[in-house]
Amino acid sequence: MLARVALAAIIASALVTEGRPAAAAAVAHTRVVSADPIDSTPHVLDGIVNAITVVGHTAVVGGAFSEVSDAARKTVLPRANLFAFDLRSGRILPDFAPVVSGPVHGLAAGERGTVYVGGEFYGVNNSRSRALARLRLSDGALVPSFAPRIVGGSVTALARQGGKLYVGGDFIGPREALARLDATTGAPDPGFAIAPGAPLTSGVKVYSLAVSRTRLAVDGTFTTLDGHSRPQLGLIDISGPVAKVAPWRTAVYARKCAAAFPSYVRGLDFAPDGSHFAVVTTGGARGGMCDTAARFETYAKGSNIRPTWVNATGGDSLYAVAVTGAAIYVGGHQRWLDNPRGRDSAGPGAVSRPGIGAIHPRTGKALGWNPTRERGIGVKAFSAHRTGLLVGSDTTRLGREYHARIGMFPLP
Repeated sequence: MLARVALAAIIASALVTEGRPAAAAAVAHTRVVSADPIDSTPHVLDGIVNAITVVGHTAVVGGAFSEVSDAARKTVLPRANLFAFDLRSGRILPDFAPVVSGPVHGLAAGERGTVYVGGEFYGVNNSRSRALARLRLSDGALVPSFAPRIVGGSVTALARQGGKLYVGGDFIGPREALARLDATTGAPDPGFAIAPGAPLTSGVKVYSLAVSRTRLAVDGTFTTLDGHSRPQLGLIDISGPVAKVAPWRTAVYARKCAAAFPSYVRGLDFAPDGSHFAVVTTGGARGGMCDTAARFETYAKGSNIRPTWVNATGGDSLYAVAVTGAAIYVGGHQRWLDNPRGRDSAGPGAVSRPGIGAIHPRTGKALGWNPTRERGIGVKAFSAHRTGLLVGSDTTRLGREYHARIGMFPLP
């Protein structure tokens, strides 16, 4: 399909970026990605992909799975919830085969060919390493200098900015649910003591994190941050040595959705320039902000900030979002976008966007991009990089082709 063109672009980009420290900065695209996935990505043969990150020219994929195969489906390899492949060729890295004892939920690129891995595990390579580890891509070994002390619970989200690693989950230590660690040693940062509180469920859990130059966006089951009312979503000012809750509050997620979803904000991502961010939700066909994507302005101030726009699926969950400048990509198990009047049905103006779609950053309306995917549970991971958009899910059909649980849409 677009394999040759995409492969050439990937090689060119990889040669430029190879050897540079991995950064957390968002990648800007000037165009919408192709709706035709490249042919060289490998396949995940069971389970689900929960997280993807790119380190130089290597894609690292985490989730809950046990086997992967090459693009041609000729070679099957065992992989315990984590593997990596070369973006230039699709070749699965043979020496990166760490044994992770439980599901992986979060990944972040590290410096010097390393990756941070977070999830529900107690060990890596038969060594004790609870919920968070740093691994070398060269051989899958633990980086011994990184020794975080995660106590209780799991790590669900990671975001690195330079020498700082932001960690979210439902752990209780070194801080509850949200922490900033030294990216080299794993030691907790004394300048970050923001406490999520007053949870909507039995405990505090952070679902997603996103970082820009001066702000950290966080969502989860909390309704307060450091005692300030922040129902399910808040911004933290990280511009100085001591982090503080930003003067930014929205009440739109205070409204209840279906009883099965006491909290329902699930994913967020900043625009490459940090000026705005997008949020996606689950919640059920109840209207309001349930089952929607929304844009917010990062530097707005106030206690009742409204979204710039809202795009509703009409009753289907969204779990993942990627903001590239050219588009806001959303994924879940949705059937439609542009469907504010739908209630598990296609209302007036609804457009079919099964499992994946793209929204215009300014207008909030669905773009014509419609590759389709088998819906399943849904897209759980996006990773926008210099030459395209990686997608991770639990199904095997993407862009009307076989791409088991992982695929990539290239930039034209």
